[in-house]
Amino acid sequence: MAHTALVTGAASGLGFATAEALIQAQFSVALLDSQPQTLALALQQLIRTYPAAKAMAYVADVTSETAVAEALAKINTDLGIPSVIVNCAGILRASRTVGKQGPMPLSEYEQVIRINLIGTFNVIRLSVANMQSLPTDKNGERGVIINTSSIAAFEGQIGQAAYSASKAGVAGMTLPLAREFSTLGIRVMAIAPGLMETPMLKTLSSSAQTALNQSTLFPKRLGKPTEFATLVLSIVNNPLLNGEIIRLDGGIRLSV
Repeated sequence: MAHTALVTGAASGLGFATAEALIQAQFSVALLDSQPQTLALALQQLIRTYPAAKAMAYVADVTSETAVAEALAKINTDLGIPSVIVNCAGILRASRTVGKQGPMPLSEYEQVIRINLIGTFNVIRLSVANMQSLPTDKNGERGVIINTSSIAAFEGQIGQAAYSASKAGVAGMTLPLAREFSTLGIRVMAIAPGLMETPMLKTLSSSAQTALNQSTLFPKRLGKPTEFATLVLSIVNNPLLNGEIIRLDGGIRLSV
Protein backbone atom coordinates (compact mmCIF):
# COMPACT_ATOMS: atom_id res chain seq x y z
CA MET A 1 0.00 0.00 0.00
CA ALA A 2 1.24 3.49 -0.82
CA HIS A 3 2.36 5.45 2.20
CA THR A 4 0.37 8.68 1.83
CA ALA A 5 -2.67 9.56 3.93
CA LEU A 6 -5.27 12.31 3.67
CA VAL A 7 -7.07 13.56 6.79
CA THR A 8 -9.99 15.98 6.50
CA GLY A 9 -10.91 18.24 9.40
CA ALA A 10 -7.23 17.98 10.30
CA ALA A 11 -6.81 21.39 11.94
CA SER A 12 -8.12 20.29 15.33
CA GLY A 13 -9.74 17.57 17.42
CA LEU A 14 -9.98 14.06 16.04
CA GLY A 15 -8.48 15.06 12.69
CA PHE A 16 -5.37 16.63 14.20
CA ALA A 17 -4.76 13.66 16.49
CA THR A 18 -5.16 11.31 13.54
CA ALA A 19 -2.74 13.30 11.39
CA GLU A 20 -0.18 13.21 14.20
CA ALA A 21 -0.57 9.44 14.67
CA LEU A 22 -0.13 8.84 10.94
CA ILE A 23 3.02 10.98 10.93
CA GLN A 24 4.34 8.90 13.83
CA ALA A 25 3.60 5.81 11.74
CA GLN A 26 5.82 7.23 8.97
CA PHE A 27 3.04 8.23 6.58
CA SER A 28 3.27 11.26 4.36
CA VAL A 29 0.21 13.20 5.52
CA ALA A 30 -2.00 15.70 3.74
CA LEU A 31 -3.93 17.84 6.21
CA LEU A 32 -7.13 19.26 4.72
CA ASP A 33 -9.40 21.78 6.43
CA SER A 34 -11.58 24.76 5.57
CA GLN A 35 -10.04 27.02 8.25
CA PRO A 36 -6.75 28.37 6.87
CA GLN A 37 -5.39 30.01 10.01
CA THR A 38 -6.13 27.09 12.31
CA LEU A 39 -4.78 24.68 9.70
CA ALA A 40 -1.53 26.65 9.35
CA LEU A 41 -1.02 26.60 13.12
CA ALA A 42 -1.71 22.86 13.22
CA LEU A 43 0.88 22.17 10.52
CA GLN A 44 3.44 24.38 12.26
CA GLN A 45 2.93 22.47 15.50
CA LEU A 46 3.39 19.13 13.78
CA ILE A 47 6.53 20.24 11.95
CA ARG A 48 8.03 21.60 15.18
CA THR A 49 7.32 18.32 16.94
CA TYR A 50 8.34 16.09 14.03
CA PRO A 51 10.97 17.98 12.00
CA ALA A 52 11.46 15.06 9.62
CA ALA A 53 7.73 14.71 8.94
CA LYS A 54 6.50 14.82 5.39
CA ALA A 55 3.28 16.74 5.94
CA MET A 56 1.53 19.49 3.98
CA ALA A 57 -1.64 21.53 4.48
CA TYR A 58 -4.41 22.12 1.97
CA VAL A 59 -7.35 24.48 2.39
CA ALA A 60 -10.62 23.20 0.96
CA ASP A 61 -14.32 22.98 1.79
CA VAL A 62 -15.25 19.29 1.67
CA THR A 63 -18.65 20.15 0.18
CA SER A 64 -17.07 21.78 -2.87
CA GLU A 65 -16.41 19.47 -5.81
CA THR A 66 -13.97 21.93 -7.36
CA ALA A 67 -12.05 22.70 -4.18
CA VAL A 68 -11.60 19.05 -3.21
CA ALA A 69 -10.62 18.04 -6.75
CA GLU A 70 -8.03 20.80 -6.88
CA ALA A 71 -6.66 19.88 -3.46
CA LEU A 72 -6.39 16.22 -4.44
CA ALA A 73 -4.53 17.12 -7.62
CA LYS A 74 -1.98 19.06 -5.54
CA ILE A 75 -1.70 16.25 -3.00
CA ASN A 76 -1.10 13.68 -5.75
CA THR A 77 1.77 15.81 -7.06
CA ASP A 78 3.24 16.84 -3.71
CA LEU A 79 2.95 13.63 -1.69
CA GLY A 80 1.57 10.95 -3.97
CA ILE A 81 -1.93 9.49 -4.30
CA PRO A 82 -3.29 8.79 -0.80
CA SER A 83 -4.04 5.17 -0.01
CA VAL A 84 -5.54 6.10 3.37
CA ILE A 85 -8.43 8.55 3.63
CA VAL A 86 -9.72 9.57 7.08
CA ASN A 87 -12.80 11.79 7.01
CA CYS A 88 -13.04 13.82 10.22
CA ALA A 89 -14.48 17.07 8.85
CA GLY A 90 -17.84 17.83 10.40
CA ILE A 91 -19.94 20.18 12.50
CA LEU A 92 -22.22 19.77 15.50
CA ARG A 93 -25.53 21.62 15.64
CA ALA A 94 -28.14 21.20 18.39
CA SER A 95 -31.57 22.63 17.67
CA ARG A 96 -35.12 21.48 18.28
CA THR A 97 -37.09 20.81 15.13
CA VAL A 98 -39.82 23.07 16.51
CA GLY A 99 -38.72 25.40 19.29
CA LYS A 100 -39.91 28.54 21.01
CA GLN A 101 -38.94 30.58 17.96
CA GLY A 102 -40.80 28.30 15.59
CA PRO A 103 -39.59 25.63 13.16
CA MET A 104 -35.89 25.01 12.81
CA PRO A 105 -34.59 26.91 9.76
CA LEU A 106 -34.28 24.45 6.90
CA SER A 107 -30.91 25.99 6.02
CA GLU A 108 -29.48 24.80 9.37
CA TYR A 109 -30.56 21.22 8.69
CA GLU A 110 -29.20 21.36 5.15
CA GLN A 111 -25.84 22.72 6.36
CA VAL A 112 -25.29 19.84 8.79
CA ILE A 113 -26.25 17.23 6.18
CA ARG A 114 -24.14 18.91 3.54
CA ILE A 115 -20.94 19.08 5.59
CA ASN A 116 -21.16 15.85 7.60
CA LEU A 117 -22.65 13.52 5.00
CA ILE A 118 -22.36 15.01 1.52
CA GLY A 119 -18.87 16.35 2.28
CA THR A 120 -17.73 12.90 3.38
CA PHE A 121 -19.15 11.30 0.25
CA ASN A 122 -17.60 13.99 -1.95
CA VAL A 123 -14.12 13.28 -0.60
CA ILE A 124 -14.63 9.52 -0.96
CA ARG A 125 -15.77 9.57 -4.58
CA LEU A 126 -13.01 11.90 -5.74
CA SER A 127 -10.31 10.10 -3.75
CA VAL A 128 -11.23 6.62 -4.94
CA ALA A 129 -11.13 7.81 -8.55
CA ASN A 130 -7.39 8.32 -7.96
CA MET A 131 -6.81 5.49 -5.50
CA GLN A 132 -7.99 2.83 -7.95
CA SER A 133 -4.87 3.46 -10.04
CA LEU A 134 -2.49 2.54 -7.21
CA PRO A 135 -0.72 -0.82 -7.32
CA THR A 136 -1.93 -3.46 -4.88
CA ASP A 137 0.14 -4.76 -1.98
CA LYS A 138 0.88 -8.44 -1.39
CA ASN A 139 -2.65 -8.90 -0.02
CA GLY A 140 -4.28 -7.31 -3.06
CA GLU A 141 -5.11 -4.15 -1.13
CA ARG A 142 -4.95 -0.64 -2.59
CA GLY A 143 -6.24 1.43 0.27
CA VAL A 144 -8.67 2.07 3.09
CA ILE A 145 -11.27 4.74 3.79
CA ILE A 146 -12.23 5.52 7.39
CA ASN A 147 -15.23 7.76 8.02
CA THR A 148 -16.44 9.39 11.21
CA SER A 149 -19.96 8.52 12.26
CA SER A 150 -21.22 8.96 15.85
CA ILE A 151 -23.14 7.12 18.53
CA ALA A 152 -25.77 9.80 17.86
CA ALA A 153 -26.47 7.88 14.65
CA PHE A 154 -28.06 5.20 16.82
CA GLU A 155 -29.16 7.05 19.99
CA GLY A 156 -29.74 10.61 18.94
CA GLN A 157 -31.00 12.94 21.62
CA ILE A 158 -33.58 15.72 21.49
CA GLY A 159 -32.21 18.53 19.36
CA GLN A 160 -29.98 16.22 17.32
CA ALA A 161 -32.30 15.46 14.40
CA ALA A 162 -29.92 16.99 11.85
CA TYR A 163 -26.69 15.73 13.41
CA SER A 164 -28.03 12.22 13.99
CA ALA A 165 -29.38 12.02 10.45
CA SER A 166 -26.03 13.06 9.00
CA LYS A 167 -24.07 10.55 11.06
CA ALA A 168 -26.60 7.78 10.41
CA GLY A 169 -26.04 8.47 6.71
CA VAL A 170 -22.29 8.01 7.16
CA ALA A 171 -22.91 4.73 8.97
CA GLY A 172 -25.45 3.62 6.38
CA MET A 173 -23.15 4.00 3.39
CA THR A 174 -20.32 2.00 4.97
CA LEU A 175 -21.36 -1.46 3.77
CA PRO A 176 -22.59 -0.41 0.29
CA LEU A 177 -19.28 1.36 -0.37
CA ALA A 178 -17.27 -1.57 1.02
CA ARG A 179 -19.14 -3.90 -1.32
CA GLU A 180 -18.66 -1.60 -4.30
CA PHE A 181 -14.95 -1.00 -3.72
CA SER A 182 -14.11 -4.61 -2.84
CA THR A 183 -13.27 -5.36 -6.45
CA LEU A 184 -10.72 -2.53 -6.30
CA GLY A 185 -9.04 -3.80 -3.15
CA ILE A 186 -10.24 -0.80 -1.14
CA ARG A 187 -11.73 -1.22 2.34
CA VAL A 188 -14.32 1.09 3.90
CA MET A 189 -14.82 1.45 7.65
CA ALA A 190 -16.53 3.89 10.01
CA ILE A 191 -15.84 4.85 13.60
CA ALA A 192 -18.75 5.97 15.79
CA PRO A 193 -17.17 7.97 18.62
CA GLY A 194 -18.96 8.64 21.85
CA LEU A 195 -18.31 11.73 23.93
CA MET A 196 -14.87 12.91 22.89
CA GLU A 197 -12.64 15.62 24.34
CA THR A 198 -12.76 17.88 21.29
CA PRO A 199 -13.15 21.67 20.90
CA MET A 200 -16.88 21.13 20.32
CA LEU A 201 -17.51 19.43 23.66
CA LYS A 202 -15.08 21.63 25.60
CA THR A 203 -17.53 24.50 25.13
CA LEU A 204 -19.89 22.79 27.61
CA SER A 205 -19.90 23.84 31.26
CA SER A 206 -17.84 21.83 33.75
CA SER A 207 -21.04 20.54 35.39
CA ALA A 208 -22.36 19.35 32.02
CA GLN A 209 -19.07 17.60 31.27
CA THR A 210 -19.14 15.93 34.70
CA ALA A 211 -22.65 14.63 34.06
CA LEU A 212 -21.58 13.24 30.69
CA ASN A 213 -18.55 11.56 32.26
CA GLN A 214 -20.74 9.82 34.82
CA SER A 215 -22.99 8.40 32.10
CA THR A 216 -20.05 6.50 30.61
CA LEU A 217 -19.69 2.94 31.94
CA PHE A 218 -15.89 2.84 32.02
CA PRO A 219 -13.68 4.77 32.00
CA LYS A 220 -15.79 7.61 33.42
CA ARG A 221 -14.35 10.39 31.30
CA LEU A 222 -14.51 11.86 27.84
CA GLY A 223 -12.72 9.95 25.12
CA LYS A 224 -9.36 11.30 23.98
CA PRO A 225 -8.64 12.20 20.35
CA THR A 226 -5.50 10.06 20.61
CA GLU A 227 -7.73 7.03 21.30
CA PHE A 228 -9.62 7.72 18.09
CA ALA A 229 -6.29 8.01 16.25
CA THR A 230 -5.08 4.72 17.73
CA LEU A 231 -8.19 3.00 16.37
CA VAL A 232 -7.57 4.53 12.95
CA LEU A 233 -4.10 2.97 12.87
CA SER A 234 -5.51 -0.37 14.00
CA ILE A 235 -7.99 -0.32 11.13
CA VAL A 236 -5.28 0.60 8.64
CA ASN A 237 -3.08 -2.26 9.85
CA ASN A 238 -5.79 -4.94 10.02
CA PRO A 239 -6.86 -5.98 6.49
CA LEU A 240 -9.80 -8.05 7.75
CA LEU A 241 -11.62 -4.98 9.06
CA ASN A 242 -14.06 -3.95 6.34
CA GLY A 243 -17.65 -2.80 5.95
CA GLU A 244 -18.17 -2.24 9.69
CA ILE A 245 -18.96 0.59 12.13
CA ILE A 246 -16.95 0.45 15.36
CA ARG A 247 -18.28 2.22 18.44
CA LEU A 248 -15.61 4.01 20.47
CA ASP A 249 -17.58 5.12 23.49
CA GLY A 250 -16.64 3.50 26.81
CA GLY A 251 -19.96 1.64 26.82
CA ILE A 252 -22.12 4.75 27.00
CA ARG A 253 -25.72 4.65 25.76
CA LEU A 254 -27.26 8.07 25.28
CA SER A 255 -30.53 8.78 27.07
CA VAL A 256 -33.29 11.16 25.95
